[in-house]
Amino acid sequence: MREADGCVLAIMTKAPRPGRVKTRLASAHPADRIVTLYRALVEDTLDLARLMCVPTVAVCPADDEADVAEWLGGGIKVLPQRGIGLADALSSTFDRLCNENGRRVIAFNADSPHLSTVALDSAFSALATADLVVGPCDDGGYYLVGATRSYPGLFDAGAMGRESACAALLSAAERRGLRVALSAEHYDIDLPTDLVRLARELAREPWRASRTAALLVEWGLSDTDGA
Repeated sequence: MREADGCVLAIMTKAPRPGRVKTRLASAHPADRIVTLYRALVEDTLDLARLMCVPTVAVCPADDEADVAEWLGGGIKVLPQRGIGLADALSSTFDRLCNENGRRVIAFNADSPHLSTVALDSAFSALATADLVVGPCDDGGYYLVGATRSYPGLFDAGAMGRESACAALLSAAERRGLRVALSAEHYDIDLPTDLVRLARELAREPWRASRTAALLVEWGLSDTDGA
């Protein structure tokens, strides 16, 4: 869809290590299970990117570069971030991937492989007229952010991972006078209840994230009545 349109999808990743990924699931699932889930989520997200036919890079902490490259293989470029934490990762993504030709860059989280290609394609399209596109999560965060240039200081490290993350980003954009387009609200996988919600969705449409769907069936989450 976007192969020749000057677009790049940057998937924000980490090396799949116990205690380093999806830590808020630890109240309901052991560390080794969480790592297995994280691998499935990222690999399904890469499948989504392939359906988009868009150049894709994996952005990760600098210390994770070798492990992520070994895990994902040679089919995807791995881009080590500058600095520490998600705010620095996002800043370095746009610093390094945006160019003078107005390349459309979207930074996408690694735990929303169930998002439709239509939603991602619409986000890229929004950058034809908007300075920034943001995909809000229903928990106050955001699952994607896109731009055609870098805006230093746009991302607030103190707001990352909090209910105020999306609001802080939109406030920072407003202070800079940026034109912002919002994608449809979505959810990502942070809490055990999110995982139950995902299991129910994928039980109906497992093709949307086949590895994750199979894993959640194996765990019995698709059959639960919990919420």
